[in-house]
Amino acid sequence: MVPQQLNPTRINLINLRVRIAKASAGHDILKRKREVLVMEFLGLIKESRDDRQKLYATLSRAYESVMIGEAYAGNLQLEGMAMHVKEISPIAIKVKNVMGVPLPQISGGQRAGQTYSFMSMNAASEDITEGFTKVTDSVIRIAQSEQSIIRLATEIDKTKRRVNALEYSVIPGMRGQAKYISMRLEEMEREMFTALKHVKKRLARAKAASDGRR
Repeated sequence: MVPQQLNPTRINLINLRVRIAKASAGHDILKRKREVLVMEFLGLIKESRDDRQKLYATLSRAYESVMIGEAYAGNLQLEGMAMHVKEISPIAIKVKNVMGVPLPQISGGQRAGQTYSFMSMNAASEDITEGFTKVTDSVIRIAQSEQSIIRLATEIDKTKRRVNALEYSVIPGMRGQAKYISMRLEEMEREMFTALKHVKKRLARAKAASDGRR
């Protein structure tokens, strides 16, 4: 937003220069903030992509362990084991602050240890439990990364618009006004100087005429 036209006074020029200095400092801070957010954003993009690739591999191994367990003990024992699986622990969400942007930090989702009555299924059940625990961990990491990516993208866009507004509109507008006021003050000083010269000449002529009449 370009500031409104100001009266060409010295106090307005001083105030305008102070505002320009503050706006320039704010512009530099916002640019640094944007750079930090972009670096964090790119790091999370890579992390999320890697986690997704790992998730596909983890899911494949988890379902493979289910098929092995089914082949080893049959559907009935596998379903019986599933009835004894305990729920995962509650999800806890904390916040990590990055340049004023709250990013979620998700923890939890673990399963408590459990004992099965199907002794012949111990090895297979451990493989299945371990496989799907890893799947849960991967899903939580991906959810955390992708929520952080969304928040960072929103803040980067907002910061970019503020930087552009300061760089291309607000600061140039204030500098233009400062230049106008400075030029107008110089013009007024020249006019005042010229007027004073005329006054001095008139006073000198009046004094000379007064002296001549004596």
